[in-house]
Amino acid sequence: MSLNHYPQSYKKIISVAFIFLAISIVTLGGCSDRDLMEYAANKQKSQKQPIKTTLFSQVLASGRLKVATIYSPVTYYIGPDGKRGFEYDLINAFADAYGLKVDLVLKDSIQQVVESVITGEAHIAAAGIPKKENEAKSYRFGPVYQQVRQEVVCNREGVNPDDISQLSSLNLVVGKDSSYISSLLTLKEQFPALTWREEDKSVDYLLEMVADDEIECTIVDSNIFETSRRYLPELNATLHLSNQQKLAWVLPKSANKLHEAISYWMNHYAEDGKLHHLEDKYYGHYTIFDYVNIRVFHRRIKSRLPKYRELFEKAGKEYGIPWTTLAAQSYQESYWNPRAKSPTGVRGLMMLTLKTARSMGYKSRLDPKNSIFGGARYLAKLIGQVSPNVYGRDRLWFALAAYNVGMGHIHDAQTLAYTLGKNPNLWQDVREVLPLLSQKKYYKGTKYGYARGREPVRYVQRIREFKDILDLQSAAEIEEKLLQEVDVEL
Repeated sequence: MSLNHYPQSYKKIISVAFIFLAISIVTLGGCSDRDLMEYAANKQKSQKQPIKTTLFSQVLASGRLKVATIYSPVTYYIGPDGKRGFEYDLINAFADAYGLKVDLVLKDSIQQVVESVITGEAHIAAAGIPKKENEAKSYRFGPVYQQVRQEVVCNREGVNPDDISQLSSLNLVVGKDSSYISSLLTLKEQFPALTWREEDKSVDYLLEMVADDEIECTIVDSNIFETSRRYLPELNATLHLSNQQKLAWVLPKSANKLHEAISYWMNHYAEDGKLHHLEDKYYGHYTIFDYVNIRVFHRRIKSRLPKYRELFEKAGKEYGIPWTTLAAQSYQESYWNPRAKSPTGVRGLMMLTLKTARSMGYKSRLDPKNSIFGGARYLAKLIGQVSPNVYGRDRLWFALAAYNVGMGHIHDAQTLAYTLGKNPNLWQDVREVLPLLSQKKYYKGTKYGYARGREPVRYVQRIREFKDILDLQSAAEIEEKLLQEVDVEL
């Protein structure tokens, strides 16, 4: 690989920062693009006094990337599995490519997030920020990575407008200094009677107010709505306030090299399918919303889960599985009914067969502790049987699918995926193939034959939805506990 593979800007950065890299290229001939970027970053950091100082060279030299964001289900929050969020994972993927550590700068609003970049408090603002047609004089946008719509969200049981003109008669509240205000101002030119109220509250807080009937409607991005309505099933998106809007990170106006680095990396990240994989991780299972089922789930979180939560937490800790995964799986299996029984003979909270329960060292499937620990141990065993080429959370999704349909059929689906030109080690590809195992022309050549392939796909999808709800509630509990600890210290 030669430096000609890179844009002119990258050749300038490398040649100015460390001339001797040109000699080293000979030994790096077989390296990947990422290897070369990391090598360049490490060499850049080793220079005590760079010949040319840019914001990006300063970041590389320090090894720290300051990123401003906000708490929300789609940006960043702390759940039982640790830190997560679409924006959080995306920014860390970029940082990892250059050997950087991320320092989060948490703010209360999008405006504050952008201002932190303008003032130099942060290098990047990553918070689902809509890209404007004309960039501001004081900052610039990075490449587009996602598109969303602005949705008018109201309480399902209240008034649900289906036309912009109807909003003028409603109690519409939006966040102060939010991006939704500019959309409303544009619409007001066409609908002069349109009114709204601005409050200095987060999007999450406003959605909770809508769910609790404290206000009638608010405005949020479609990805936030899709995530939040699992947590607040009373929400309903009644109409689109805007067409598709492009989301991008915000950078300092003069950060040319940083912009080039992000653009170059983002292009490769998307081409490699990693951006699509990240989108699938957070939004891929939100295909169908069952309002009644979700409402019942929320009621049982309060009425049934407290009886077994401690057992889920202990089993999760013992077998290295998030307790919310075990709880979500148990709900999908038995609705947290310890005496549940299916026509096929599986029983208990985790719906184990007698053979499986005994092989895991447990006799009574109706005993909640035996069932939960037996199910957790069995799921951990399945995770260990997943192909070593499957990484990250996909190992969990593969194992859950195998819990439902058997590991043999999962291996068949992987083989079929490879045959069809798909990636056999990605859940998003294998879940497309699994339903084909019910068709003779596909299963006749497999080792384990026919399978009701749609069932494990739905099974995993529902568990992921239930888990997300439990994660968000757990995150709220963690945040409340931290605030209480701060109050005690004060």
